Amino acid sequence: MIGRLVWRNLWRNRRRTLITMASVTFAVLLAVVMQSLQKGTFGNLIKNVVRFHSGYIQVHARGYWDERVIENSFEADGSLLAGIRRTASVRAVVPRLETYALASSGEKTRGCMVTGIQPATEDSLTRLSTRISEGFFFDKKPHGVLLAEGLAGRLGIGLNDTLVLLGQGFQGSTAAGRYTVEGVLRFNSPSLNESMVYMTLPDAQSFLSAEGRVTTLALDVTDPDRLEEVARGLYAVTGRGYEVMSWKEMMPEVENHIRSDALSLYIWMGILYLIIAFGIFSTLLMMVAERRYELGMLVAIGMKKSRLALMLFMETILISLTGTLIGIVLAIPAVWYLREHPLRIGGEGGKAFAKWGFEPILPTMFDPGTFLLQSGIVLGGALFIGLYPVWKAVRIDPVAAMKK
Repeated sequence: MIGRLVWRNLWRNRRRTLITMASVTFAVLLAVVMQSLQKGTFGNLIKNVVRFHSGYIQVHARGYWDERVIENSFEADGSLLAGIRRTASVRAVVPRLETYALASSGEKTRGCMVTGIQPATEDSLTRLSTRISEGFFFDKKPHGVLLAEGLAGRLGIGLNDTLVLLGQGFQGSTAAGRYTVEGVLRFNSPSLNESMVYMTLPDAQSFLSAEGRVTTLALDVTDPDRLEEVARGLYAVTGRGYEVMSWKEMMPEVENHIRSDALSLYIWMGILYLIIAFGIFSTLLMMVAERRYELGMLVAIGMKKSRLALMLFMETILISLTGTLIGIVLAIPAVWYLREHPLRIGGEGGKAFAKWGFEPILPTMFDPGTFLLQSGIVLGGALFIGLYPVWKAVRIDPVAAMKK
């Protein structure tokens, strides 16, 4: 009987019911989209940082990160690489040999970072070939190098010109070589655009007299949320002679930026929850005020206050649950659309993003956990606020309630 009475009460005043339901629906929709946007933006930032150069995890010889010199390189033998590749969640292993050198052309000289790479594996992680503005991406020419656009401009050289590199090789040997500029790279980051020189890994090992050695193994992983677990697995493979560092350890400033932004967003989410709570409360307050005479009449003709309270709470449950489900249904296409067609940042903000090599976009992340969490918070809040009509029903005075 209570169930039938609840159903009739809901649709006896459709406008009131729909307004209350719409409050819950809008709350769920807005909360889900906001958190999906937060997760998507941070995920895109991490992807840009990781694919820019570092990889999700790097393996070095112990002590290399504190003193990045060629003497702290190591031999990347087949058993070590095979063990790392077998580690759970490791998608790709990208070996590099990195050092600083002097780049010279004619009378012009600049400091640069020389990075020896395996072109195919490097390109799978950083998409380096997409940054070619002139020339080719290692077209199998002997002793060819890729030169950053800013550095090329400083040295006054271009395609097919000769670049002279001078530096210190392994165990104090002299490193010197002449290389043909095979391609010019354009980086959005000023620091990279003024300093980077890429050559094949065998050429770099020959240049530095470090045959078979590398300074870094950059790793791509399938599940970025399990970096600590992956790092523990890698330590079991590499042993104590190596250091395994995630991008969070290598770039703590990016991690701190994400944390500070997340904190500010939590504050905004808290404000949103307050607005939502007041919106739902106001509609329930309106509902109780409009039905004051009706509730007083029900008590006067013999309905127990406990059953009246149960009836009102069931109405709140149905309204809140229906509004939550509708909100989820509406949020799914909204989040999907913003993932496929992200918001683009224009003007100076977009230029600032592009300057540092980040895509000027704000995508969403389609995460089922976000839908469950935000809908659960809104539904729980709506049910908690729904205790207000119950409290009013328990305290109602039928005589006073029926007075016009």
